Amino acid sequence: MTESPPPAVAACLNCGAAFGVPRPRFCPDCGQETNLKPPTLGEFAKQFGGAYFATEGALWRTLKLLLLRPGELTRQYLAGRRRHYVLPLRLYLSISIVVLLLMRVLATNDLDGSIPVVQFDAGEAQNFQLDLGFGRAGMKDGEFYCEQLPAWTCTRLHRRLEMDPQAMGRDVAERMLGNVGAAMFVLLPSFALWLRLAYWNRRLRYTEHLVFALHLHAFWFIALALMLPSVPWLTAVSAIAVPVYTMLALRRVFGGRWGPCVLRAAFVSMMYGLTLAGVLPALALWGVLG
Repeated sequence: MTESPPPAVAACLNCGAAFGVPRPRFCPDCGQETNLKPPTLGEFAKQFGGAYFATEGALWRTLKLLLLRPGELTRQYLAGRRRHYVLPLRLYLSISIVVLLLMRVLATNDLDGSIPVVQFDAGEAQNFQLDLGFGRAGMKDGEFYCEQLPAWTCTRLHRRLEMDPQAMGRDVAERMLGNVGAAMFVLLPSFALWLRLAYWNRRLRYTEHLVFALHLHAFWFIALALMLPSVPWLTAVSAIAVPVYTMLALRRVFGGRWGPCVLRAAFVSMMYGLTLAGVLPALALWGVLG
């Protein structure tokens, strides 16, 4: 049974402008099509992938520049040449979401509770410790202990630790992976802040440093994705590529001599590491209490 064509309308459904005779293809006021009909699945696919995933599209052009010329994508954006590239936040979100999904899929069958904040006694299966950096809690020979943590936290941890420790370790690991994306909304702005302090004399706005942070973290996520298959040579290449790429990107975007560039990079790395050291225990605690 064929579908009947949609009835003709005398005015634009978007802005209400009246149509003349003959009816135009597009509204002369707002530009919307006048011959509207329910979209097909093919049209949805075309809208999603036509401009974004086409060989000549913005995504591939952006990825090529991001991967092959460290820092150049940021330079193009700050110079105002933005039309032909994926916007920084959209690029970062697209890459990070895909990589985090891959991490969760690959980790589902590989979690045994042995993550940095969750430790088990090899000799005694019932002995378990949750190390949060600023405090710790666990079970020792069947006895619960909680050190340097607020009383309410100890109470909730005690209830959670009454479960099987191995099962809890897996649960903490899965929750931590699920919360990494949210944690990045703390880490990314902090990285941009340390970057602005390091390059204060460049007189760039904080948001311009944030653009660089988004592009750099997008590359870091790609490097992380290459490490996921656990191929030794690929992991080694990716691990080397991260600092090398970062230094080249810093110098291309902010200029300056190599000596001061290295010192500024060391400052940003130290401050970012301190931020990470604060966020990861909080992420683990969130995973336990959440």
